[in-house]
Amino acid sequence: MKEIFLLKLGEIVLKGANKRQFEDKLRQNVRRRMKPYGNFDVYIMQSTVYVEPMDDEADVDGAWEACRCIFGLVSLCRCRACEKDLDSIFETVEAYLGDDLDCAASFKVESKRSDKSFPLTSIGISQEIGGRLAEAHPDCAVDVHNPAYTVYVEVRDLAAYVHGPAVPGAGGLPTGVGGRAMCLLSGGIDSPVAAYMLAKRGVEIECVHFFSYPYTSQLAKDKVLELARLVTKYCGRMTVNVVSFTQIQEAIRDNCPEEYFTLIMRRFMMEISQRIAKDDGCGALITGENLGQVASQTMQAMAVTGAVVDIPIFMPLVGMDKEEIITIARKIGTLETSILPYEDCCTVFTPKHPKTKPTLGQVQHAEKGLDREALIQEALASVEKITVKYDDAPLL
Repeated sequence: MKEIFLLKLGEIVLKGANKRQFEDKLRQNVRRRMKPYGNFDVYIMQSTVYVEPMDDEADVDGAWEACRCIFGLVSLCRCRACEKDLDSIFETVEAYLGDDLDCAASFKVESKRSDKSFPLTSIGISQEIGGRLAEAHPDCAVDVHNPAYTVYVEVRDLAAYVHGPAVPGAGGLPTGVGGRAMCLLSGGIDSPVAAYMLAKRGVEIECVHFFSYPYTSQLAKDKVLELARLVTKYCGRMTVNVVSFTQIQEAIRDNCPEEYFTLIMRRFMMEISQRIAKDDGCGALITGENLGQVASQTMQAMAVTGAVVDIPIFMPLVGMDKEEIITIARKIGTLETSILPYEDCCTVFTPKHPKTKPTLGQVQHAEKGLDREALIQEALASVEKITVKYDDAPLL
């Protein structure tokens, strides 16, 4: 029989009466992610997603790599199905895993019998198959405590399945079960990681990026779109809202005290992001802010910039060390793009001595020379909505 995937559910199994809702969303996500790789049957039984290629044209290796990035799965294994009898199980182990056993110094068999009508217990299956394998591979010692290689046998409702060690899944919850949120996506290291971390909790991600041409280049815009594309490997396709921010920054430069430039700029960003978010059905904002990392990320500054919105602001990186953030960025493949030297709008008109402990009254007074609503409306009229998918051609 052909090779299939067994994808084991993570914390979905703890959802009680709501479990079916989570499973349905996960199955939809897996089916959608399999489409570029051919015709696959996707179904869920016994807290496991089965992914089965339906013809020889299916790109099994490509589908396998895609499965490793789907949230909601705790572990994954490629396996071979066979009839539920000992001879078939042994023959399948030999055909599918025999070469791995020949290369191993020791092995054991670990079995699980969820079909209770099968005559042997889990221990009995392991003993029987392990004994036969020991005879077939005399140079591979049996070691039930610390084996170099483990053969897994699962006797389930439809068939028996044999496989080697599983690999870790992406974890988290299926994308879409946690609502939608708008991520403020810059060209730096932090915000793509923040988007990834909220997507891992089942949140469907949309992004907004503030673009200050000609102070920032087309390459800076392409860099952000490429970061979004890399994140869609985990969260699925997304919309990036590109907002022209030049006139707002020039108005701040011309009408506000220099020490408040960054704070006022961020207040505009938050308010514009909220308006786009509400129009697009997003219930929260996501930022890559990290407490104390820069002058605009003190407790007082974050309170002032967040005061212009009335929906939740999620800051998944707020208490992390920079090295922890970099580790995640490297893991999800965004780090190399994030460090490309194309500056974003946050570096435009940066004050020499930014205010680090502002009060709301001070900032409101500093921005009184601005026609906030007119500037916001002009920015909203400039929004360019760009759909990004992982199978798009890389921009950089």
